[in-house]
Amino acid sequence: MNTKEAVAKRIQELCAEYDMAVNALATASGIPPSTVYSMLNEKSQNPGVVSIKKICDGLGISIREFFDTDLFDNLEQEIK
Repeated sequence: MNTKEAVAKRIQELCAEYDMAVNALATASGIPPSTVYSMLNEKSQNPGVVSIKKICDGLGISIREFFDTDLFDNLEQEIK
């Protein structure tokens, strides 16, 4: 799994955990739904830390909590 896939999966996990639809997450986070969907669909080549921080704020969690999951262990190296 690469970083983009891990971020997308983590957002999906958190939406399920908090029983929150993607549009509701976007609204709570103050970012356009299209931004969240692009992160989920891996269209975003580099999900920015600012967007991730806004998502965390919308969920009421810290960035540390966002990344505190096995998903981010042993990520594949991304070659460009």
